[in-house]
Amino acid sequence: MNYTGWELHNFDQAHLYRSYQYSLIKKQIKGNILEVGPGNCIYLKNYLRKAKSITLVEPTRKYFKILSKKQKKNKKIIIKKSLKNLKKNYFNTIIYLDVLEHIKNDKTEILKAYKLLNPNGTLIICVPAFQFLYSLYDKKIGHFRRYSLNDFKQLLEDCKIKNYEMRYFDFLGFCLILLSNFFARDNLNNFSLKIKLWNCLIPISIFIDTLLMKNFFGKSLLVKIRKN
Repeated sequence: MNYTGWELHNFDQAHLYRSYQYSLIKKQIKGNILEVGPGNCIYLKNYLRKAKSITLVEPTRKYFKILSKKQKKNKKIIIKKSLKNLKKNYFNTIIYLDVLEHIKNDKTEILKAYKLLNPNGTLIICVPAFQFLYSLYDKKIGHFRRYSLNDFKQLLEDCKIKNYEMRYFDFLGFCLILLSNFFARDNLNNFSLKIKLWNCLIPISIFIDTLLMKNFFGKSLLVKIRKN
């Protein structure tokens, strides 16, 4: 991944969104946890309450150094630069939050992660939704693609993985990106302000997601894969 993470600070400040995202995955987080591409690892405190061990794989030099400092403070935390030499069939939960879209060969990455899961373990993947929303922003931060439900179903079919569930979330986030792409040639203008506005609207987005939209539209696609 050729990624610097310049946008992460803004998203990590979006506390309502982060709380919403974590609420959708927290039930599956337990035991030996692996997160790939955690950046600042905004959910580390949450993991520590539930984990037996936490392995963080961070290839970006800047964030690897930040996480290494956190490792010194807690024996549960292990920091790695890649998936090499990790134990197969070991992890109860493996997490990719807005990471897979940065990886050119997503099929290979999913198969690697799947081998590391123990029986009945869960692979959690969150990715940006809908290729027609792909914009200058996606290009600037190194996204190879965005995904639809059908795209991901085909990807998992190619991986010969059958036990999964998926849903969209954050309907208003989808609407804001659509409007931003339509009206602005450069959707990076006022980026920080846009993130703050979007974050304020998250409670409304949760309400709409709950009622109507989890299988139709959303800014993000959430996939949970269970290893048989």
